[in-house]
Amino acid sequence: MFKKNVDAKALQRLSGADKKKLRRTAKQRFPQASDEDLDAILPPKVEITVAKYPSRTLVYGIEGELPMLFDIDGRGHELFPTVYALWKAPDLLPAFTLKGGEVSHFILGGADLMFPGIRVPPEGLPSFQAGQPWSVKVPGNPAPIAVGTTTMSDTEAIKAGLRGKALRIAHYYKDLLWASADGCYVPNEGFYDDMVVEDPNFASASQLDSSEDPADGKQDEAAVAASDSHVGDPSVHSETIEDITAGVHELNLPEQKTTEEPTEEKEHQHLSTEEIDSLLDKCLLQALYTNVKDKDLPMPGSTLWSGHILPCRPPGVTLDIKKSSHKKLSKWLQSKSSSGLITAKEDKHKKEVILMGINRKHPDYMAFKPEKRVQEPVEQPDDAVAEGSGSNQLEVDETYKPSSHVNPIFLAVGADTGRYYSASDASDVVFSYVEKENLVKPTDRAKVILDVTLCDALYKGAVKKGSAYPSEIHKKDLGSTFINRMQIHHRVARGNEVVVRKGAIRTVQIMTERRQGNKKMTRVSGLECFLLDADSLASELQKKFACSTTTAELPGKKGQYEVLVQGGVIENLAKHLVDHYGVPKRYIEVYDKTKK
Repeated sequence: MFKKNVDAKALQRLSGADKKKLRRTAKQRFPQASDEDLDAILPPKVEITVAKYPSRTLVYGIEGELPMLFDIDGRGHELFPTVYALWKAPDLLPAFTLKGGEVSHFILGGADLMFPGIRVPPEGLPSFQAGQPWSVKVPGNPAPIAVGTTTMSDTEAIKAGLRGKALRIAHYYKDLLWASADGCYVPNEGFYDDMVVEDPNFASASQLDSSEDPADGKQDEAAVAASDSHVGDPSVHSETIEDITAGVHELNLPEQKTTEEPTEEKEHQHLSTEEIDSLLDKCLLQALYTNVKDKDLPMPGSTLWSGHILPCRPPGVTLDIKKSSHKKLSKWLQSKSSSGLITAKEDKHKKEVILMGINRKHPDYMAFKPEKRVQEPVEQPDDAVAEGSGSNQLEVDETYKPSSHVNPIFLAVGADTGRYYSASDASDVVFSYVEKENLVKPTDRAKVILDVTLCDALYKGAVKKGSAYPSEIHKKDLGSTFINRMQIHHRVARGNEVVVRKGAIRTVQIMTERRQGNKKMTRVSGLECFLLDADSLASELQKKFACSTTTAELPGKKGQYEVLVQGGVIENLAKHLVDHYGVPKRYIEVYDKTKK
């Protein structure tokens, strides 16, 4: 992001209202930040300046001192703290810890963070979603060295075998944004020009803390903070995937937190081993009833745990497999297999238990009554939503999965054929193959020579009989041709809910037609594609437009509903879906049948 030297177009002070708006945006963007953290990076009684760059990037700083925040798109959607801000408030963002200080050399060289370079803690990979801001730390050093955006969720990462890109780095120590500060500095002795290692002062303090028995809650918190950043036991790195995923747990997002959560977690910590075993069995049955379908099998045990069992636990409860009598996820699943509830086997290559089948006639399954968990809608004012409410924020991405046509290309470069790829990542795969096989035409570097494997991937079954197969392709056409041979999917995320569906995303259709004389009726369908509940929307529109509304299931389309709104509110309704729910305009189709 800040690899090239670009001068700011303008520098100006923020007004009081703009300072308050910036603070609100930062609070929404960094939900785990405390008020003290925000005061540290945006002092209330200090002038804040904003520098505007030609790329629309905005850099906010304390006047006469250091840059604290930068906004890539200039609208607050991609707001990040600088490393200077993270050195003042290290817990402003959740952090990935590198396996060692030597990995930091690549980050400082401008590379993105890959999953193989991340140290996975014994309790498992933390919960995260694609598109979230995270920082990067070196073990034994409390000061973050970089910030970026996650490229996938923890569930997708586990499915991909913890391979691929974890964090798209936006800013790092030693880049031009760091160097632009008048008083640029390093936070401790572990920071060198080309590498960051553990801070010797922090390491010695951590060892001292770990040798003492904490006397109160504050000392407990300090010990936990030190252990999170401390260099792990070398044996941790040789643990199997089974051990790594045995204690995977999710982070509770701020929208779900209540003042009762600490009490609930404290009560859970006093549960006996038998009570925890019972809770595990209940969550498993709830997941088998509501989430896990036969078509999803076989399923890795880690996916079953993080993607299905954990979401079924009671609100505010931390479910830790290590506190059960089984201690490990694999042993627990094998015990359920022995009882006949499920069929599971161990993958000797991946060292992980795989769920192969479900006995839905098992007495425990037949006797279990699943809980109906209805999420209560939270009413928010329109202006709060417009500024980027986390619960209503929508993300829509097209994604692609390798098909039988292109699988040989993925296998040839060692890429996973079972995960989803963005268009750019898929293009990287085919160009990696071209580079690996040296297929660039020597006499024309803009063209690629097609070998048998690449030609079949691009054209097998698509060329008419009797026609000759191409022998070369222009580089500008290679990526799009390759992507067209893959299976298109779409990923929709709203808050904590993430859905990946096969095929291109369908549009929301809004149609106004006449009913009984001159009366008008507006119909809205396709809401499920964007994770919108028809009943909730109908109730909301009834209040907003002061008219009668109803919902009805679409004929022949089970589970798909339309909302019927009295009157011709077609334009206002489309605007409401865009402004309030974030549905992109390009995915809304409007038909007015009342106009001739």
